[in-house]
Amino acid sequence: MHNNRLRLIIALLSTLALAGGLLGISQAHGGAVALIEVSGIIDPVTERFIARAMEEAEQADVTLLIIQLDTPGGLLSSTREITQHLLEADVPTVVYVSPRGARAASAGTFISAAANFAVMAPGTNIGAASPVGSTGEELPETLKSKATNDAAAEMRSIAAARGRNQEKLEETVLLAVAFTAEEAVQLRMVDFIAGDLDDLLVQLHGRETVLHPPDGERVVLDTREVVVYTIQPTLVERFLRFLADPNVSYLLLSLGSLGLLIELLNPGLVVPGVVGTILLILALVTLGSLPVNWAGVALVLLAVGLTVLEFYVAGYGILGVGAIVSFALGGFLLFFHTGGPSPTEPSMGVSLWLLVPTILALSGGGGWALYTIIQSRRGPPEPGIANLVGEMAEVATDLTPRGTVHLQSELWTAVVEGGARIGAGETVVVVKTDGIILTVSRPPESTQAAGEA
Repeated sequence: MHNNRLRLIIALLSTLALAGGLLGISQAHGGAVALIEVSGIIDPVTERFIARAMEEAEQADVTLLIIQLDTPGGLLSSTREITQHLLEADVPTVVYVSPRGARAASAGTFISAAANFAVMAPGTNIGAASPVGSTGEELPETLKSKATNDAAAEMRSIAAARGRNQEKLEETVLLAVAFTAEEAVQLRMVDFIAGDLDDLLVQLHGRETVLHPPDGERVVLDTREVVVYTIQPTLVERFLRFLADPNVSYLLLSLGSLGLLIELLNPGLVVPGVVGTILLILALVTLGSLPVNWAGVALVLLAVGLTVLEFYVAGYGILGVGAIVSFALGGFLLFFHTGGPSPTEPSMGVSLWLLVPTILALSGGGGWALYTIIQSRRGPPEPGIANLVGEMAEVATDLTPRGTVHLQSELWTAVVEGGARIGAGETVVVVKTDGIILTVSRPPESTQAAGEA
């Protein structure tokens, strides 16, 4: 009886093992397909994500890598690197312009043309985003652009390598025209139209392609019963993607400058300086991934410098007004370019819904502060302030030579006479008042003792 039960258990385990083996063989026969989703501006973050996904797909020996694309365009440098990855890939690639309403504009056209298979969903389009450049250049100027002609030559070479319609793909660069999915298929710019991912896999089955064109390995796709898995962006890639936005970059630059300004005007607070420096570094990192006009960045930083000078020098508001104007111009010019348009970049800039309120808020606060300073300098001293001359105060934050002191249970901004440095905790004497700013020095006995030492 015991032996019969043992035989039954062994038979069941053998059956399960056989079934598992058959399932594994079936899955291995069907293979796997990797899928990534790319949307938004094409930039270095996008390029690194695609490169990583292609490396993972090649290491996993997948049947196919599908890039689901929806983009208005992007940086030419990043676009070139992505097309190189696609042309040199060791795994067949598909660029699928999806979902309905998506587009492969400008840079997206290059990326689609460089894949082994270019497929579009119904209701999508491919080609340039607009008939002229983002700064309004007429077409003859665009045609004369060195960058545009160079990009057109690259498009021809990509189309030739993939056997696509060179003339029509070149027109998307030179004439900035766009095509619907149906038109693109009829003109042999893309391979076919697929309603969804399942339809895409069905139509891909049995199709032949070449890796490393034109004389590379020929591959026939087997997409029956494949397992589709999605390669997700890492946390770092998601964070960099969030930062790589013109509005976020502008906020980081503005808030970072504000934090640095607060620290410069109130030495020793530490927190505004540390936070402001971090935000400025993040802003510079993100701006390096965008087509930024560095003159705009310089104007924003100049506004910080002019504001600091207004507090230290009796500019009577002129430097302050210059700071406000500089900050406003910097925000407007941050992504403005006067040169020829890029054949792959969409028009981008800081949203007016963010730019105008930020300028008004900072300008309003700065204007009120400047008005207070000017009034304190021009008008008679506030009651009691003139009587502070000769009073003793305790240094709250290091005077280097500017800082803060405790006097009559209040915190005052103070400057050391002669530009010396006085550490926190020392005692100083008020020698002069300039509006609400005190000029201080060491008491005579402290000075004498320091000299004798």
